[in-house]
This record gives sequence, structure tokens and C-alpha cells, in this order.
Amino acid sequence: MKFNPQYLEAICLIELGSQKGVVDTSLTDFDIITKVGEGAYSDVYKVRRKADNQIYALKKVKLNSLNSKEKENAINEVRILASLKHPNVIQYREAFIEKQMRCLCIIMEFCDQGDVFQKINQHKKDKTYVKERLVWKILI
Repeated sequence: MKFNPQYLEAICLIELGSQKGVVDTSLTDFDIITKVGEGAYSDVYKVRRKADNQIYALKKVKLNSLNSKEKENAINEVRILASLKHPNVIQYREAFIEKQMRCLCIIMEFCDQGDVFQKINQHKKDKTYVKERLVWKILI
């Protein structure tokens, strides 16, 4: 089933509005410190929220470049992140649509030591192994 872009964006707004942690927030509430990553459809930034000086990761998903299925997947990502609670999973904080830039913004806990994927790649580069004790700690 295909949706027109306006309909799908309305669905995104409704879905986000019903998610825990979704508030009336905009990009102007944050200072961008640095860009930490990018993908085909999104960029991730280290940001500081002006209201409380807390550091977060902000994933900005460019809705203009997504087809209908990809937009649905972006909303599903928010649903999944909002439902996960585990010490070894980056915590979801909130999400909002930045209407002027037509992007979905997902605010998450910032992990300043990198993620598991980065750690694995560093070990591969260094030709070292991850200690078994650490693997068990992460997985359990």
C-alpha cells in the first residue's frame, strides 16, 4: 500500500505524539557540539540541551529522502528504542518532527566511549581479542 507524503507525515506525527517521551521540542532547544556519524538517510550529532546542559546524541532522519516504507521503519525505530530498557542499550529520551527541515529527530543517551560496533572494529584493527569477561558482561 502506498501513502501520499502528507498522509505519511501525519501518521508520523500521530505515532510520535503517542510515544512516551515525546514532547514539544525543536532543534533550537539544543546546541550542536559535533557530528559523530552519518548514514544514507540520517546524521548523528553530539548535542547539549540548553534547558539542563545535559549531553545527548541527536539522530536526525531526513524524511524527504525516505520512501513510505522507510518512513514506517523510522517510526518503528522510535517504538523499539522507547520500549528497550537495558544497561547495555543506549537509552531513548524523546523524539520529535522538525517541520521546517522535514526531519525526524531522535534524542538518545550519548555514549562518549563509542558503541559495541566501534569497539569490535577497534579490536579488529588492533588485531586483538575482546576479553571473554567483557563479552559476557555486555550480553547478559
